[in-house]
Amino acid sequence: MEVLKNLSDALAAAVEYAGRGVVRVEGRRRLAASGTVWSNDGVIVTAHHVLERDENIAIGLPDGKSVNAKLIGRDATTDVAVLRAEAKDLAPLVFATTENIKVGNLVLALGRPGSSVQATLSIVSVLGDKWRTPMGGAVDKYLQTDVVMYPGFSGGPLINANGEVVGMNTSALARDLNVTLPTATLRRVVEALLAHGKVKRGYFGIASQPVRFPDAQKQKLGQEFGLLINSVEPNSPAEKGGLVLGDTIIAVNDQAIRHIDQLLGFLAGDRIGETLTLKVLRGGNVVAVKVVVGEHA
Repeated sequence: MEVLKNLSDALAAAVEYAGRGVVRVEGRRRLAASGTVWSNDGVIVTAHHVLERDENIAIGLPDGKSVNAKLIGRDATTDVAVLRAEAKDLAPLVFATTENIKVGNLVLALGRPGSSVQATLSIVSVLGDKWRTPMGGAVDKYLQTDVVMYPGFSGGPLINANGEVVGMNTSALARDLNVTLPTATLRRVVEALLAHGKVKRGYFGIASQPVRFPDAQKQKLGQEFGLLINSVEPNSPAEKGGLVLGDTIIAVNDQAIRHIDQLLGFLAGDRIGETLTLKVLRGGNVVAVKVVVGEHA
């Protein structure tokens, strides 16, 4: 019994410690969401999808006061938004890495959809490699828990037993899965939003879909799938480079492309302005097309 009591007291202490940096975010008509204090000068991190408006956003502070906040920037692909509240001397939380987290570790999801902090206990279910969200956002580590995402918890922190933040809770990253945005990704996106108001991303200006090659072509190309281009934006990098409707992308810089995620991997912000060589199947022949990566508006 003493072990359980000590564990219970330790978890309560972690919630009390981290709760001082969890705020209420009122940016939609329905239930308020949650946010995490990033710095003591009023920077708040929350989820993009809980902000249905860019103005008239209110922040409920742990001391019960309510202050206005301004949207600094948002990134739909990772579901991150950054606000600046009209408040000083806030209590920023400690953001830990996920390097020491193991499957089975206890974690707590915190939220403040009302006036007081709320918590739910969970374990880390899956730790994986890098992955991409359905909208193409790059996430540094796949972190899945069995946390119960109560209404209003999105945008709040996932903390370890020491009360340190290991990620941001959101219900919008994957369907029917509790996937947490890890701190490494959160830090990278937040710093970009603070510096530029957006996350720089490259683009070609095409829409594409995976297609399966017939057996004869599969053997000739050495791969089963490619990306069929079904639209090309006027005056886009793709059009300027010579890509046309009906081309099927099979490789970029000699790396085989079988899925959309692989193509998105070549459109990171640091590739803007870089010339990529695409191999496309056109009229039964493989041709090379050079495309300069543009910057997404």
